[in-house]
Amino acid sequence: MYIARKLRQSHVTAYVLYMYQVEDIIRAYGLDLDRICYQYLPRFNYTKEQQAEVGEWYANLIGMMRDENIQQKGHLQVVRNTVLLLADRHQELLQDPKQSFYNAAYFKALPCIVDLRAHGASREVHEIENCLDAVYGVTLLKMKGQEVSEATENAIKPIVHLLEMLSKEYNNEKTS
Repeated sequence: MYIARKLRQSHVTAYVLYMYQVEDIIRAYGLDLDRICYQYLPRFNYTKEQQAEVGEWYANLIGMMRDENIQQKGHLQVVRNTVLLLADRHQELLQDPKQSFYNAAYFKALPCIVDLRAHGASREVHEIENCLDAVYGVTLLKMKGQEVSEATENAIKPIVHLLEMLSKEYNNEKTS
């Protein structure tokens, strides 16, 4: 909760990736708040007040996941809305003639995005969501200690760079 709040304000793409992870953690614990509170949260050495606050946050997320019927897969509507806002900002930046650096980053990432979409990434979602999914997938592989090929590492770099630029521009827009 504390991390999500901070990331949402400072690095929105990292916030989305963090929320993907939180959704997966909730699923790994079977949407069982007691298990999350007694097995997962103690790892963070929260005070009693913090643990209660974070537990309530997880309870709300679990409730939303059930209400939205995403217990097995999918993302919370609040996360999907953020991705849509990012996609909108991405389109604005691409159409802004003053954003030549962003356009250059996009065109450098574009072959990787096209490759993602050609090899199984959903074409029904915006390419920014494909980028976020790809970065999250590579992150999961690394967290599991699985090898990530050099080709994948090289392909993901321009996508990460694009998402970092998008996050910066998104946050700049929000603060101006």
